[in-house]
Amino acid sequence: MAKFKLAQRDEIPDGQRGLVVEAAGRQIAIFKVRDQFYAVDNRCLHEGASLGDGFLEGECITCPWHGWQYDVVSGASRNHPTLRLRTFQLRIEGEDIWLDT
Repeated sequence: MAKFKLAQRDEIPDGQRGLVVEAAGRQIAIFKVRDQFYAVDNRCLHEGASLGDGFLEGECITCPWHGWQYDVVSGASRNHPTLRLRTFQLRIEGEDIWLDT
């Protein structure tokens, strides 16, 4: 199992755009919603736009290119219920955000 330090808590603003990080050979977008942190694969399933550059409203991230929407908690597409982003379990230790793979 590999362990990656992704960020510090204060690097991710609450309820705003995500922070994009690289870990385990992939780009991951981290979002903060009401003091909870969520991580999803950074690429929109439609045409690959960076979801970290998208627009966050509540638990919904909207792709900046074509408006596809995803739940940041479950990764489920709100446009196409059969599609789902990969989500990642995060671990908070003090001010650090970690990912175990």
